[in-house]
Amino acid sequence: MKDFNQLFDKLKQAKTQKVVLAGAEDLEAMKALAESCEMGITEAVLVGDSKKIEENLKTIGFATSEIIHTSTPEETAKKSVQYISAGNGTVLMKGLIKTATLLSSVLNKEWGLRTGNLLSHVAVASTASLKKVIAITDGGMNLRPTLEEKIQIVENAVSLMRSLGIDRPKVAPIAAVEVVNPKMPETMDGAILSKMNQRNQIKNCVIEGPLGLDNALSTLAAKIKGIDGEVAGDADILLVPDIHSGNFLGKSVEYIGGGTIGGLIMGAKVPIIIVSRADKAQAKLTSIALGVMNSLSNKER
Repeated sequence: MKDFNQLFDKLKQAKTQKVVLAGAEDLEAMKALAESCEMGITEAVLVGDSKKIEENLKTIGFATSEIIHTSTPEETAKKSVQYISAGNGTVLMKGLIKTATLLSSVLNKEWGLRTGNLLSHVAVASTASLKKVIAITDGGMNLRPTLEEKIQIVENAVSLMRSLGIDRPKVAPIAAVEVVNPKMPETMDGAILSKMNQRNQIKNCVIEGPLGLDNALSTLAAKIKGIDGEVAGDADILLVPDIHSGNFLGKSVEYIGGGTIGGLIMGAKVPIIIVSRADKAQAKLTSIALGVMNSLSNKER
């Protein structure tokens, strides 16, 4: 997939998915969801204060058939998650509600969306300088993941990228250097993940690392540094060492590179869209599209 235009073109020909917006008092989130509905790729279920929701609907000139009234954030989270657990919705989207409140319901043992897998954030980026979309993980959930957690983070990212049509994603564990240095744990983890992948302990992808950001994305940089392999210069997934580097790298796509970035929380029964109030409309719409595509792919498996 070269850019997000291809994603939207593909979705216009697919069956619509029902997106549950938890905290639909959020006008900006509603605008993005309304646009995706008008494009014919989603149906909206709006959960929150019905009076405020109806005011927002009038403001943006959008009509929806399904509103679920709630009085508190906790009730909003619970009813949103239970609606999906009952098999009525396929994508969960965060609106005007704290992330912790929403995820508390997602992880509820009785009626939540737990799978036993680690939840992790996967950002998907597109810029003019890249010839394809790439994933960056994890810049939103796990602070300093262990090796065991990195395995699940990779698996979540691979699942998302496979739903975008990349059957065998190329994964680059990113570090400051591309050689193994015992004083730099990130390089050790990269080497171990590569070996585990070679032994088929991590499937459906190719992992080679550690790699620097330059030689993960640039064939010229990889050639100059004498780095061979399938991943060097052509990575589909950048596995970052901690939440700080993932956050910085993701935001630099938009604020320095002028690109577009969308993202999902993966690892639950359904994709979860959590967008920032500072995100541009296109980023929010892209995140919805990624969630819908992942949901469609999950149904086909």
